[in-house]
Parts: sequence; C-alpha cells; structure tokens
Amino acid sequence: MLKIGITGGIGSGKSTVAKAFEVLGIPVYYADEAAKRIMNEHEGLKEKIKQLFGEAAYTTGKLNRKYIAEIVFNDPGKLAALNAIVHPATLQDAADWMNKQTSPYTLKEAALIFESGSQEQLDYVIGVTAPAPLRIQRTMQRDGIGRDEVIARMDKQLDETIKMKLCDFIIINNEQQLLLPQVIALHEKLVTLAQNK
Repeated sequence: MLKIGITGGIGSGKSTVAKAFEVLGIPVYYADEAAKRIMNEHEGLKEKIKQLFGEAAYTTGKLNRKYIAEIVFNDPGKLAALNAIVHPATLQDAADWMNKQTSPYTLKEAALIFESGSQEQLDYVIGVTAPAPLRIQRTMQRDGIGRDEVIARMDKQLDETIKMKLCDFIIINNEQQLLLPQVIALHEKLVTLAQNK
C-alpha cells in the first residue's frame, strides 16, 4: 500500500481535493483534525502544552484554541515549541492509522508535510495549488478573518513555489481548470503505482 501526502498553502483547497479522493474510496487522514483530537486526548501531550502555555491552555478539559492561536501567531518561538511536541504525536498517530488501511493507497492531508518532516514516511506527495488572491479570498470567507490576518498566516508557511517544487504531483485548484478530471487521472496513476510496488 502506498502512503501519499496531500499538501498546499492555506486556502489552496487541499481538503476539497482530499474529499474528492474519499469519494473514490480512498481513506484520508486529516492531520489538522487529528492534531486537535490528540491535543485533547493525549494526557502526556496535554501536560507539555500546559507547561508551555500555562493552565489557561485548557478550559473545562478542552484545548483553548483561541488563546493558543493568539500566542503562537505572534511568537515564532512558541509556535516552533508547540510544533515540536505536537508533530511527533501526530506523525505516530498517522503512521498507526495508515498501517491499518487496506486500500491500494492512503492519503494524509496536512498543511505542513515538508515543514514537519512527515514526507519521510510517505511514498509520494501531491501538491494542491491556487493563485494567492484566490487563496486569500477563500480563507477570509472560510475563517471569517481579515485579509491582513490571512497574509500573516501565509507568511508563516513555506513559500508556495518552493512547496510545489518539492511535490511529486500537482493539482491546480484555480476554479478555471476542472478539479475532478485531475483527481480521477491521478487516482488511476496511483492505483497503477500501488499495483506495481
């Protein structure tokens, strides 16, 4: 079974593309959702997060995401420290999940595949790309935030051009080219690669 990553910058539409693969019967591990779950369930990780951010990091046993987001988006050191404790737990959870799947290949959808080093566990990486103005507009609509906040988040991610050069396959999600034919063609290619592995 092949292990495939799917990544892209904020607002690129990687979750939309991942859901299209799910329709084709491919299981998808959503790293952001998993990280949120793990930060709420993993007792050892919860303790480390409290040590890093104080008791206010959790309210009524649940991660206080707004409180932590306000800190990490303004403090690169705290963001790096948070990633250093969350990424290993998420990488292990993803590996365990992928090993239980029985499809020709599985997908791991994550914004920070290269930044977290998780490409080491993957056979191939799909990049989802879209023009910056479209990504900004999508993120503003999705998250209900202003343009400046979107740009600040984009600045924290690996440059889109560099990220796409690191990927093995590219899906263009610019609302000009049809998405589904690209997904189906890539699905067929990955099934063939999995059979020949």
